[in-house]
Amino acid sequence: MKSKVFDVNENARLLDFLGGMRAIAPLIAAVIPIGLVFGAVAATKGLTPAEAGLMSALVFAGGSQFVAMDIWTHPASWTGVGFAALLVNIRHVLMSASLGTRMQAFGPGSRYLSMLFLADEIWAMAEFRAKAARLTPAWFAGLVAPFYLAWIVSGVAGAALGAFLGDPVVLGLDFAFPAVFIVLVMGFWKGPETGAVLFASGAAAVLTQHFVPGVWYIAAGALAGLLAAVAAGSRRSVEAAS
Repeated sequence: MKSKVFDVNENARLLDFLGGMRAIAPLIAAVIPIGLVFGAVAATKGLTPAEAGLMSALVFAGGSQFVAMDIWTHPASWTGVGFAALLVNIRHVLMSASLGTRMQAFGPGSRYLSMLFLADEIWAMAEFRAKAARLTPAWFAGLVAPFYLAWIVSGVAGAALGAFLGDPVVLGLDFAFPAVFIVLVMGFWKGPETGAVLFASGAAAVLTQHFVPGVWYIAAGALAGLLAAVAAGSRRSVEAAS
């Protein structure tokens, strides 16, 4: 009897894992060009394919990696690179807080481990899943495993082929990053309120980038979007109460 129960549980976990892989498959196809672009940019900064792959494996944050390459010097200013990465990834605090409330099936260890592999695409797909069904560790692992592997391999390939790829802008590969985010944002579209949040965030980011040096525009955009969302939620509460 215990063997049958174990087999049933194993089959359920396998099905969940495969379900996560199917859900993330379209975004893997979209993230590969981004990984290739990162590898090509890393190669222009003097990184070897192995170093580019190691960075992708340890950092696993596309935005931070691109910003790091943008300000990369020899020797690298680790303080500047680290602070820039912190600003870019500060949004992960909010993403983790949001997703953490939907991880009732996760133990404390698996919950914290999962947050180490949190990317925008993975977070978005996990949020979509949590709205429709129970979010399980196996399903989340199905999201992470192929996406993580694809990011590392594409970064290594991009660095190895950097000399042949040339300028990513000329090939149009630089648009892959914003294209993925447009798709993710539209998945969360809820009408004019979402548009107001996006407008506030975008306007704050553009203005800050224009007047303030560095990557502060990322933090400014995140803060403006958060304030706009809070204001929209407060307005809904007042309208509901009246």
